[in-house]
Amino acid sequence: MVTSSVAPDDPAAHRGISRRTQSDIYRAGISGAKPAVPVDPAALQRAARRSLSAEAFAYIAGGAGSERTMAANRAAFDRWQVWPRPLRDVSERDLGVDFLGRRRPTPLLLAPLGVMELAHRDADLAVARAAASVGVPYALSNQASFPMEQVADAAPHGARLFQLYWSASDDLNRSLLTRAEESGCEAIVVTLDTHLLGWRTRDLDLAYLPFTRGMGIAQYTSDPVFQRLVRERAAAPKADAAAVKVTPKAVAAALTIAKKGSALTGGGSLRDGLRSPLPRAAVETFLEVFSTPALVWDDLSKAREWTSLPLILKGIVHPDDAARAVDAGIDGVWVSNHGGRQVDRSVPTLAVLPDIAERIAGRVPVVFDSGIRGGADAAIALALGADLVALGRPYAYGLGIAGEAGVREVVRNVLAELDITLGLAGLTSVSQLDRSALREA
Repeated sequence: MVTSSVAPDDPAAHRGISRRTQSDIYRAGISGAKPAVPVDPAALQRAARRSLSAEAFAYIAGGAGSERTMAANRAAFDRWQVWPRPLRDVSERDLGVDFLGRRRPTPLLLAPLGVMELAHRDADLAVARAAASVGVPYALSNQASFPMEQVADAAPHGARLFQLYWSASDDLNRSLLTRAEESGCEAIVVTLDTHLLGWRTRDLDLAYLPFTRGMGIAQYTSDPVFQRLVRERAAAPKADAAAVKVTPKAVAAALTIAKKGSALTGGGSLRDGLRSPLPRAAVETFLEVFSTPALVWDDLSKAREWTSLPLILKGIVHPDDAARAVDAGIDGVWVSNHGGRQVDRSVPTLAVLPDIAERIAGRVPVVFDSGIRGGADAAIALALGADLVALGRPYAYGLGIAGEAGVREVVRNVLAELDITLGLAGLTSVSQLDRSALREA
């Protein structure tokens, strides 16, 4: 990890990170110590599979359909090769970029991942602390396991964005954005590609969706508007519901829902949660209002009324949509196919990144995700037009293996490899990465 005395959000903190990272690892190895998580991305995933429950690993690692989009996302990187360029002075390298009016020490973000309690009990708190310790902004998920205010308290000096899944309730959307602004988030990331839940075969085969257990809905149960919706639902006359067969798993699910509903029952005991109709009503309300397939471009103007924060649209894949977003005054475009979790046989994001970057022509920042596994991947995406890259599954694997330390090491490893790749390509700053640094295979 970074051992410099400068602050982690100072660009100087990451100069020479590759040398320091390797030195730290090899020096610790003299005493027999090894990294907390595997450095190799494939080994990292295998270790996470061993550490996580079958349901947790399926939810985090899985994709839509036959997972051909996930494969295409990775295969798109194979089209490009980095040109090594020796005999250039690369003794000083700068990973810094400008984003949202501030100089950031690196071009890396942590993408919003929901239900991180599946990986570790500290979930978003651990991720936020790890991100803050290395100066990397964290996009906090709308499907977090802790309310945004608790995350802010856990990492008060960390840079955060808030991801909004556009709910069917505008009152709820307004409330969530108000809370995000008040809790210190720097921007709103409106995720557009989950207006319908993807056909996720691993989860379907296990008949497992964590939200039905009351997991990943802490942003909602802590929200006053959502709490009102829950009370209204609990008080409404009930139609005859299909009976749930009483099994050990059903009982365990009921206990989880009761625990997660403590915010609705005044923080009462587990017995209070089991007796109250509110926790179950919260799950039902969430499933009803979570998203809306009726969302259209004109609706986005409402967000300008609800918050003064910059708006970034996540889930853009088509160049025409990117151009329309810029024309509509959006502050950033996030190129993503949700890591292959929504559409099987989707266009891979890296394949369209150059076209989108050309259409945007630097008018707003371009964030890229879906397929980033290491620093060399990040270098390719940056060379093809991304201003920033977002890391997803790898940090979740680190969280599942070693908690906060695991996230920190995964981020450190990605940044170290990016720094090495930059230097071996004969470049001294991220801003120099462009198509000339690549060869088309």
